[in-house]
Amino acid sequence: MSHSELDILVVDDARFSAAVVNRTLASAGYTRIRHAHSAQDALGQLTEQPADLVVADWLMPGMDGLELTRRIRQSDEASNRYTYVLLLTAREGVDALQQAFDQGVDDFVSKSAMTEQLHHRVMAADRIIQRHNRVQTDYQRMLTVNRQLKRHALIDPLTGFGNRQDALRALQNTLKQAEKRGGAACLLMLRLEDFEALRAQRGDKVMQQGVLAFSRRLRQSVRPMDHLCRLQTDQFALITWQPHLNHCDPTGFRRLYEGLNHRAYQTAAGFLSLQVSMAIAASEGQSHGEQMFEQALAELDQSLSERRIVSATANV
Repeated sequence: MSHSELDILVVDDARFSAAVVNRTLASAGYTRIRHAHSAQDALGQLTEQPADLVVADWLMPGMDGLELTRRIRQSDEASNRYTYVLLLTAREGVDALQQAFDQGVDDFVSKSAMTEQLHHRVMAADRIIQRHNRVQTDYQRMLTVNRQLKRHALIDPLTGFGNRQDALRALQNTLKQAEKRGGAACLLMLRLEDFEALRAQRGDKVMQQGVLAFSRRLRQSVRPMDHLCRLQTDQFALITWQPHLNHCDPTGFRRLYEGLNHRAYQTAAGFLSLQVSMAIAASEGQSHGEQMFEQALAELDQSLSERRIVSATANV
């Protein structure tokens, strides 16, 4: 993607600041630059024409940059795309950084150093966007092939994740890796609670859209090398290798738990709230995959009742 192809939306209620951003980007060779004078205006423009990069002021009247980012992430999830968000801010410090990144902001630039830093940050964003678009294109191509093949071999046709047979194979391979090279195999079991009751109430089509939105959020929340599977209609599994058994701890997956539980999922019939229970089983290699699945599955009821991630006894 050349500079001229990157679609940039600048969101700032202050004309002077917006003019500085525009001048900086134009001098760097970017030509597809649009402007919005409020977050609400930006959302309207993005609905009509998505952007590759949104450069927005953090502090704006009405809806601020963090809320705008949250809305963009929600829209991206529904449309299966990704918009890079860069915030302009006068705020500094670790707390401000953490708050921004927790809301899904990709990067931010201090206004005091905007003329020196903005060009370089946008160039970095451009490279990341190109890489993400290539991955997304490959992922969509894979989903298309998988849906055409339906239940071919080891793939769930709706989500593109592996099925139970694939999950068992992946877990056994991870156990062998842990036993041979050290570290631990970690199995995170996830269950969508009250799924059948919700399907009876909302219908098959809405629940399929909800599962697809859930799978997209799950995919975006884990590492590329982690293995995701759909075991049953309402059960999913995350299989990952960790460098040490202590890393297979509920605290390490707390952000994933909150991200899947604390925001509703968008469907054509409106937003769908899902309660996701989670349980962990881990081993340094001397276990069988089926045993770990049974351990994690047995802890899901406790996860539901206590609204937290539950850890089964690790096999050492």
